[in-house]
Amino acid sequence: MKVLVTGANGFVGRALCRDLVQRGHELRRAVRDTSGASPPDGAATVVVGDVGPNTDWTAALVGVDAVVHLAARVHMLQDTAPDALAEYRRVNVGGTRALAAAARRAVVRRLLFLSSAKIHGERSVRPFTEMDAPHPQDAYAVSKLEAEEALKQTLAGGQTQWTILRPPLVYGPEVRANFLRLIRTVARGVPLPLAAIDNRRSLLYVRNLVEAIRTCLEHEGAGGRTWLVSDGEDLSSPELVRRLARALNRSARLVPVPVSLLRLAGALSGKTEAVNRLVDSLQLDAAAIRADLRWTPPYSVDEGLLETARWFRAPQGAQA
Repeated sequence: MKVLVTGANGFVGRALCRDLVQRGHELRRAVRDTSGASPPDGAATVVVGDVGPNTDWTAALVGVDAVVHLAARVHMLQDTAPDALAEYRRVNVGGTRALAAAARRAVVRRLLFLSSAKIHGERSVRPFTEMDAPHPQDAYAVSKLEAEEALKQTLAGGQTQWTILRPPLVYGPEVRANFLRLIRTVARGVPLPLAAIDNRRSLLYVRNLVEAIRTCLEHEGAGGRTWLVSDGEDLSSPELVRRLARALNRSARLVPVPVSLLRLAGALSGKTEAVNRLVDSLQLDAAAIRADLRWTPPYSVDEGLLETARWFRAPQGAQA
């Protein structure tokens, strides 16, 4: 199968591209520029520039059987754009619509879109399912939901099938942003005021996500479907720290601080959203993809954290 991967230089894109080449698929990488990581052996690269409503995908799609659309303006806790929603819409909605229209013209068999579990909301009182109504709470989640609708509308009546995956927080080797900061903090033995938190959050190891994506590309029954996907074991914030500390061969230093005080500190410091992500639950019920595609995450949470810790302790991880 010839597969085009957009956002190929990103965290998930690099892992997916390596896997597709190893599995014998013909890979074409779509990147913004040539400054990113070197492509896997045997992979072709096409530069498409910034992703948006005017991106020309014609050359990238020649002869392609399937597309995995990972390129996106990602979620940021402190977005400094003058109009964040407009910018998210330009990249995530406009870019997805343009790619879908080009894929339809090229008669691509399937276009898989990586969405986000955040479209269901920021807090769950029970695990979300695909049947729950979307309730996006920020500009990023709004744009992801609108991108899903743009994808469906653009491909309606054509020969290109769509598939949508909604993952939670993705972690693994080469991870960046908040999860990398957590790893550094635990590795340094910094005390964390999380011991009193009793929540549950779904996670997804990047290699489990890669396996889910590849299964959706290869399975005939994956067209026209939307699935939540996760590791299948939900952890509290203190339990995540304990598991991560064990993987790093460190001691978890957890201090009991009332959740009410943590929320107050977040409000006073302007970090309410960051604190909420630590104390609230966000659980996904990923039973549907397991039943429909007979897919099972090949790696446990502990295996994923161990591989992440090994990468972090290696020279390339220490420099991240």
